[in-house]
Amino acid sequence: MSSEFSEFLIEQMSGFGNVSARRMFGAAGLYRDGVMFALVADDVLYFRVDEATRGDFVAEGLDSFSYRTKSGRTAVMAYMRAPERCLEDIDEMAAWCRKAYEAALRAKRPAGKRAS
Repeated sequence: MSSEFSEFLIEQMSGFGNVSARRMFGAAGLYRDGVMFALVADDVLYFRVDEATRGDFVAEGLDSFSYRTKSGRTAVMAYMRAPERCLEDIDEMAAWCRKAYEAALRAKRPAGKRAS
C-alpha cells in the first residue's frame, strides 16, 4: 500500500474513529482498537465481512479478496471490496467501516458466545 493511499484512507475514515495501518505480507491491515477490520492490497480497499454483512456487499456487486497460494489454488478471504463511493464520501466510509468492524468483532468472539 502506498503511503499516500494509506494517509488518504485514514483521513477518509476519520468519521469512524482512530484507525491505524500495519504492513503485512505485501498488503496492509487497517485497525481500530487492535481489531483488523479492513485490508488494502494493490491500493484497493477491502472490508471484513461475515454472514450478517456479506449480502450488502453482494447487492453492490463487489468482489471478494482472493489470492493465489504457492500450491496454485485460489484462497478467498472474508474481505470484500469497498464501494467506490467510500473513497469520496466520509459519511459513507464511516458507515461501511462500522459494518466491517462489527463483522470483525463477531469473528473474534468465541463460538457459542453472545454479545452482552
